[in-house]
Amino acid sequence: MQVVYEDNHIIIVNKQSGEIVQGDKTGDRPLSDWVKDYLKEKYQKPGAVFLGVVHRLDRPVSGLVVFARTSKALTRLNKMFAEGEVHKTYWAIVKNTPREPEGTLEHWLVRNEKQNKSYAYDRERPNAKKAILRYRVIANSDNYTLLEVNLMTGRHHQIRCQLAAMGCPIKGDLKYGAPRSNPDGSISLLSRRVEFTHPVSKQQVIVEASLPNDPLWQAFGLR
Repeated sequence: MQVVYEDNHIIIVNKQSGEIVQGDKTGDRPLSDWVKDYLKEKYQKPGAVFLGVVHRLDRPVSGLVVFARTSKALTRLNKMFAEGEVHKTYWAIVKNTPREPEGTLEHWLVRNEKQNKSYAYDRERPNAKKAILRYRVIANSDNYTLLEVNLMTGRHHQIRCQLAAMGCPIKGDLKYGAPRSNPDGSISLLSRRVEFTHPVSKQQVIVEASLPNDPLWQAFGLR
């Protein structure tokens, strides 16, 4: 666990692929528990440590996760996430290069709970939620393309599903059409940057995650 930003109200960590943000049916220890342990030890806090989960990343995804350290920050961050005031930028390594170097994708997504998967449609249909993202190509390697993605909406598996619908599945993402898994079970999607106005101090917070220590990410020559 790597802490990349910390103050009295907020802590932001760089999640490794394979970690779960919050407890689930697997029973595996979640990232939130590790962060609580870190805070308890660092500040020698007696009793339970408060930590609010304001958003999640899928288990095979790496990158920035924001937690609230106070109830005041939790309430305000929840509202900010809901109203689109927290700007998150993702980087995704995909197998195919999009026809256009940048663009906006709009789909209607239907979530299948049993399969834990979303399906993208061009037109509205029952139980569908509108999904919008913007992408641009930022680099190419011999076999892959690196995209920068900004979400306009927050839907289940939105980036994974919409990029696959464009014909550009994320490397390693078998669920959405990648031909092979990554050796470590990750998918090549990184929560790269987060930007927002601090809910308490009103200062601008901008944080970037370092790239995964993987030759594939390094092949693009970026830091």
